[in-house]
Amino acid sequence: MTTNAQRRPRQTDTSYLDRPDDAAARLLLTVEQAAGRLNVGRSTAYGLVQSGQLESVTVGRLRRIPADAIAGFVDSLRRARA
Repeated sequence: MTTNAQRRPRQTDTSYLDRPDDAAARLLLTVEQAAGRLNVGRSTAYGLVQSGQLESVTVGRLRRIPADAIAGFVDSLRRARA
């Protein structure tokens, strides 16, 4: 039997998910990964998804952001500014 002291702490750092070799091949990103690419916080990214400004899809019970949706979002920001 393991005790709480013997268990490993839960890892919350997801920076290992955005390795350069893997990042270009990903079609779907987590909301946290999309937030990292946009340089915004997690809550802001979820707000963009909830408002419909940032496209998302569900895969089973998971919420994912298509990689090309990030470029589309940035393009829409540029068009709105012009």
